[in-house]
Amino acid sequence: MELEDSYYPKAQYIETATGNRVSRGSVLCGSQNIVLSGKVVVLEGVVVRGDLANVRVGRHCVVSSRAVIRPPFKKFSKGVAFFPLHIGDHVFIGEGSVVNAAVVGSYVYIGKNCVIGRRCILKDCSMVADNTVLPPETVVPPFAVYSGSPGTHTADLPESTQDLMTDYTRSYYHHFIRVKDMPSTPRESATTARLVDV
Repeated sequence: MELEDSYYPKAQYIETATGNRVSRGSVLCGSQNIVLSGKVVVLEGVVVRGDLANVRVGRHCVVSSRAVIRPPFKKFSKGVAFFPLHIGDHVFIGEGSVVNAAVVGSYVYIGKNCVIGRRCILKDCSMVADNTVLPPETVVPPFAVYSGSPGTHTADLPESTQDLMTDYTRSYYHHFIRVKDMPSTPRESATTARLVDV
């Protein structure tokens, strides 16, 4: 299935030497602790909490608008400790999802409005359906589809999942096209101002 082109104004995105495209309307806290490996698309309204612990995102990943990526934590008698979060290659994170996992493998699809509980492990080639809530410390096995609240194993993915996710994320990147500056609407300006206040 071929994706349709989507366009973004050059002024609203930062493009790095490794091809990452990061919206100026996203919030990257503790950016010195955030590693984007290359050709990663971070859309408007995304929050990445690198101020809590290191966050590493693999190549050709897509983080959709209003998603939150937050390193997992564990409570101890003396307080709370945060642990690094590693996301593999060719991962898609849907709009409005909150990812608090310990590890997200490669070729993983996370749908819209999902909550990935703290210290969850999503193995390679797995999928979390839209509106799913995974309880803390859930392990999603390879080629499994989890859905519902709480999320349970509801289906299996084909053996070609790795190729499908590779094609999907690469296609998304190639169809995300920069255009000459477009005038920003008042709504966009208000959103950006609101993000700065957070």
